[in-house]
Amino acid sequence: MCDHPIRKWFGAPVRILLIAAMTVTVFAACADYSDWVRFRGEGGRGHTRNAMQPPLGVRWEFALQSDRDAFAFNNLVVKDDTLYFGSTDGNFYAMSIDTGYMDWVFRTDAAVNSVPVADDERVYFGSNDGHLYAIDRETGEEAWSYRAGRAVQSTVAKYNDEIIFGVDGQGVRFLSVDGEPTNSIDNPVWLRVSLQVDDDLMYIVPGPPDNPRTLGVYDVVEHRHTWLLPDEVMSATWYSFPAINRERLFMQTSRMQGGDIVFNTWALGRDDGEIQWQREFESDFGDRPPRNVFTYWRSHTSVLDYQAPALWRDRLISANGDNVVRAFDEATGDIAWESHLSRRTSSAPMISGDLVFVGVHGDDEETVSDSGVQQQGRARLVVEEEETPVTEERKEPRLVALSARSGRKVWELETNGAILSPPVVAGRYMVFGTDQNYVYVLERVLG
Repeated sequence: MCDHPIRKWFGAPVRILLIAAMTVTVFAACADYSDWVRFRGEGGRGHTRNAMQPPLGVRWEFALQSDRDAFAFNNLVVKDDTLYFGSTDGNFYAMSIDTGYMDWVFRTDAAVNSVPVADDERVYFGSNDGHLYAIDRETGEEAWSYRAGRAVQSTVAKYNDEIIFGVDGQGVRFLSVDGEPTNSIDNPVWLRVSLQVDDDLMYIVPGPPDNPRTLGVYDVVEHRHTWLLPDEVMSATWYSFPAINRERLFMQTSRMQGGDIVFNTWALGRDDGEIQWQREFESDFGDRPPRNVFTYWRSHTSVLDYQAPALWRDRLISANGDNVVRAFDEATGDIAWESHLSRRTSSAPMISGDLVFVGVHGDDEETVSDSGVQQQGRARLVVEEEETPVTEERKEPRLVALSARSGRKVWELETNGAILSPPVVAGRYMVFGTDQNYVYVLERVLG
């Protein structure tokens, strides 16, 4: 359950992504949280009840056999001690979280950029080859597939015995667990749709056919939109997956303006969509801006939880791909703290206990390729490349832990490649993937 649609013109994938699975604990009471099958957790809040306290060590790491960087490595899911995830190499994998042993691999005809969902018998995921697949979890054999006709690079949700997913440029599809169509929301505008369903309402979905360029909330029982985003929100290009609590829906948007990325953070009434507060700020890259701001920004939009906010107590915490992690008062929007990092963030935040975990780029990110980018009426914005001072230590990509109370950095771990989606926690393990096609499983170091 997650939402990250994007306007139709903003189509082709670019180059970066990652995803992760995280959380660990040494208490038997936490056994209830050993699975991670819901995108960004309960209510999409990017929070786990399992507290992973550093130092964390690498239990195992595995390099997928791919000769090119991953433009995405979306969220892994964990079910019954097995990792399930797709890759831009076109494969879908099942691996033991404890040992890294590969149970099976299922091959599709294009990149797998969707976030799967698993139940007791099957795992469901989409491929850019235009199909949704239902795979037997035990054998890795295809139970059925549904031909969508266009790329399925959305989150996949299961609710009330229906499989729900987005199809690029077609809308949202509902299938029975046997693969038979049951309902649809037809929409030609949005790509990379991410969905979450809570109390029979689905957040945030493409608008109805008579208002296709908007987004809103949809009742999955009555099959109707209950409210649409206010006009003031609909001036952006990217709309993040939302986080919801009892009263509010929180989401972030972004657009290019001049040589900067303009970010907006929104708090909306959960029941009616009315704006309760809004904060706008420009990207802050310190003294090391990207060579091409537009290409850098666009590269993040293959990650389905790009800009997705996280909720911790009374704070909303965001990372947008610039150098700053920000915390807001969730009721008022006032800034609680800002943490300025030496390099740009590569993932959305994930909160475990009272720590915020976020991926951070290394210096290699400076060489993001411009190949294949279509300008489509929008000016390409280039910033002079700055040489790294020889006296400054070279930085590798890494996972960083910040205090959720103050934003102070408390721990970091270098990784092979940038983490494209935040780590997820399952039982006593933290899991994520990188743009260099590495899968990591971390565990707490005792003693």
